[in-house]
Amino acid sequence: MDHNSSSTINNRKPESSHEEEENADHSKEILTVLEEKDHEATSSESSVEKIFESKEVPPWQKQLTLRAFLVSFVLSILFTFIVMKLNLTTGIIPSLNVSAGLLGFFFLKVWSKFMEKSGILGQPFTRQENTVIQTCVVASSGIAFSGGFGSYLFGMSETIAKKATEANDSQNIKNPALTWMIGFLFVVSFLGLFSVVPLRKIMIIDFKLTYPSGTATAHLINSFHTPQGAKLAKKQVRTLGKFFSFSFLWGFFQWFFTAGDGCGFVEFPTFGLKAYQNRFYFDFSATYVGVGMICPYLINISLLVGAILSWGIMWPLIEKRKGDWYSATLSPSSLHGIQGYRVFIAIAVILGDGLYNFVKVLGRTLLGLYQQIRDKNSGSVLPVGSSPSPSNTPAVSYDDELRTRHFLKDKIPTWVAVSGYLVLAIISAATLPHIFHPLKWYYVIVMYIFAPTLAFCNAYGCGLTDWNLASTYGKLAIFLIGAWAGASHGGVLAGLAACGVMMNIVSTASDLSQDFKTGYMTLASPRSMFVSQVVGTAIGCVVSPCVFWIFYKAFPDLGTLGSQYPAPYATVYRGIAILGVEGFSSLPNHCLTLCYVFFIAAVVINGLRDVVGPKWAKYIPIPMAMAIPFFLGPYFTIDMCVGSLILFIWETLDKAKADAFGPAVASGLICGDGIWTLPSSILALVGVKPPICMKFLSRKTNVRVDAFLGN
Repeated sequence: MDHNSSSTINNRKPESSHEEEENADHSKEILTVLEEKDHEATSSESSVEKIFESKEVPPWQKQLTLRAFLVSFVLSILFTFIVMKLNLTTGIIPSLNVSAGLLGFFFLKVWSKFMEKSGILGQPFTRQENTVIQTCVVASSGIAFSGGFGSYLFGMSETIAKKATEANDSQNIKNPALTWMIGFLFVVSFLGLFSVVPLRKIMIIDFKLTYPSGTATAHLINSFHTPQGAKLAKKQVRTLGKFFSFSFLWGFFQWFFTAGDGCGFVEFPTFGLKAYQNRFYFDFSATYVGVGMICPYLINISLLVGAILSWGIMWPLIEKRKGDWYSATLSPSSLHGIQGYRVFIAIAVILGDGLYNFVKVLGRTLLGLYQQIRDKNSGSVLPVGSSPSPSNTPAVSYDDELRTRHFLKDKIPTWVAVSGYLVLAIISAATLPHIFHPLKWYYVIVMYIFAPTLAFCNAYGCGLTDWNLASTYGKLAIFLIGAWAGASHGGVLAGLAACGVMMNIVSTASDLSQDFKTGYMTLASPRSMFVSQVVGTAIGCVVSPCVFWIFYKAFPDLGTLGSQYPAPYATVYRGIAILGVEGFSSLPNHCLTLCYVFFIAAVVINGLRDVVGPKWAKYIPIPMAMAIPFFLGPYFTIDMCVGSLILFIWETLDKAKADAFGPAVASGLICGDGIWTLPSSILALVGVKPPICMKFLSRKTNVRVDAFLGN
């Protein structure tokens, strides 16, 4: 979305906000802290597995319990609502693995104690079962992201298409419907799992890839099942519960004052009315205060810098050119007007950042593969770091020997993976053209020929750097398949559909590789990891479309600029598809020049961050994060910076307590406000409206309103 019970790690789906690099560094820093904490907690014990030596490892069938999947199903619904809300508001999705791990541990502990008090001797709750829950929940809620409900899938809709005059004909539009969304996800979401299964031993045992997120998740689960970790986890769950309740009740309280457009606390002009017009205000969102507490400081500062650069400087200057650079009669949401500059300049930054990181990670992947194959051929071991000569090869530790034995014990036959991939590929090639008519069967076949290689590259690169480049591969598919289909044959819709196919394959491949690493370190069987991922994916293929459908039906203005759920990335992805098919003719005057400047700037800034090294890079903003407020506005960045400020002050006063309980507080704020969307959606569906509209007016406007009402 992965760490010890006192920290948080990077999101496994980094596309939507803080993309790859900062999260990778953040995960590695946290991993170091985790190892230090584990060292302290075990009183200088050198072996983690010796702590669990007295506990029998259950066979893989017993790791997959009914209670684990029941808990996973409940948590999947909760987290899907949270991810969906974040998808449709700003697209910034933090890691929710902490919450999944904590709540999974809590529910199973309560279940076990209840069964004991009832006189029923149930199966002991093990770390392997905890791993199954974590894997299942993250796989399920991850579909809410990779399913494209806030990006490529919703970008196909008429709501998003009518914002532009290009490619808004019927052959480039596909409105959401439960049947085809569920069918599409079932067809494309499992291929990535089968593509990476044959390579699990190479990734985990031979190449010894780090997978910081998967390793940190294992530390989290291992720590929960020690006496000290269980005690801390219970305290963290209580803290999460308190802030969950506060956040839920705060969302409920705010609802009473939102009876019309522009009403409620979310419209409070914190910095004055002029700043409010440029979207600089604090909107009292518990969700984004919590997100700000989880995201690294540099992400939040980068967002703020991007907000000031765009809404504080650039857009006011461009708006002064109205009537010169673009027509003064266009609607504010038209891509030929000011909104076109906001969207396409943001796209230029996103593409520049994505291309740089793609080339960088691909280069590291190829270099790493070359070095490891060379070292293997020379007879040495295959660590990621230095390669000692055979004569001084270090002895394998007790932990590694035990983990390797368990990891290799329950093999997944290669023929199962290969045949599963081929069967699903044939079904997909036959099915997808019926769902998306411009997406021809041979486009699908070509993608599936190259997909395993790309899935391997993404999974391998993720193991080295913790960067998931699924979104970059998806954007690449938009351009290639969209251009192949052509503007006159539904190229925009074909490109967006191809994006979904490619994103799902390469994203699930890296996710499963992370899970294999987690299972390796918790002695969970690869078979249980694979089955858990499959079950979680299947749950997500049903739950995510249903949750999106609730939003789609409850909020008629979904995807509209300035609405409660503007779905900004849907506009961006459709803009990318239009750009790939229609070319640059769709851009407003001088927009192309500005796009070139910002594309180059994104590449240069990323290069500068690498040149100066980690010590100084933490002071240089991240282009991807800077681009997000370009079209959405700064209001959520204010919330996130408030979250960062709270955490900074807390760490200054009591760093140990902030490390231990900060993630729980943040998760509680996110979960409470996120789950409030369920009752608020139900109220909207049944036609129950809030009783009060609270608005904030200038003195002059208030005088005019009073005069009007007096008449």
